[in-house]
Amino acid sequence: MARYLMKLCYDGTGYHGWQKQHNGISVQAVLESAVEAFATAHTPVIAAGRTDAGVHAMAQFAHFDYEGSMQPYQMLLALRRHLPTDIKVLEIQKVSPMLSARYQAYERSYRYILAKYRTPFNRNYSGYFPSLKLSLAPMQAAAERLLGSHDFSSFGRANPEIPNRICEIKILKITESEDSFQFIITADRFLHNMVRRIVGTLANISHFSLAPDIIDAILSDACPRQNLVTTAPASGLYLIDVKYPAHLLDETSTPEILDT
Repeated sequence: MARYLMKLCYDGTGYHGWQKQHNGISVQAVLESAVEAFATAHTPVIAAGRTDAGVHAMAQFAHFDYEGSMQPYQMLLALRRHLPTDIKVLEIQKVSPMLSARYQAYERSYRYILAKYRTPFNRNYSGYFPSLKLSLAPMQAAAERLLGSHDFSSFGRANPEIPNRICEIKILKITESEDSFQFIITADRFLHNMVRRIVGTLANISHFSLAPDIIDAILSDACPRQNLVTTAPASGLYLIDVKYPAHLLDETSTPEILDT
């Protein structure tokens, strides 16, 4: 049995998120069905991040185990034949059996597109706050105070199963174009809804002309129930990159080799 890591992209509009569930179609379920078509057995596919309903991915990563004779390029062709047009596997590589796409990722990056106005053509691919007045400079000033390691409890959905709420934001860059604001956020880990709640909070700070240091008070409260924290729409969020330790991307790395 060997382990493989796939890189894929998908339009999340028509899916109830990544994770399999009983009340709607998921990206995971569709992928597992496609893998089963060539593996001839049910094969779990484990992703780097379980994106929510309506969230997109430019570079999602997921691993699966396979013991057949097909080479990665053959699996790639087989998956492309069996997948719908809103999911595409970009790469497949054999990796260390110790690699977990979910647990060994040491860095993830997201893009959020916040539209200045709603059109029939951006409604599924950007977020929009119809009642907020947005300016770049106030959002940038407040965003700087989120850099580094903090308890991000105020920016994550409450979850007693995740007691560690410390995350390190390495990059939080906001740019403006004619029709949107774009947020690039890179961190060692993210809490559930954290990116969308950061975007919504920065938008509120801009709209209400609040001082950037309001971020310090929100962080210190360490509580998900915050008046200024709004969750931005899922349609604007894209997973754009995931990083793994180099030795786990080497298929020859095994526990025995690392112990010597």
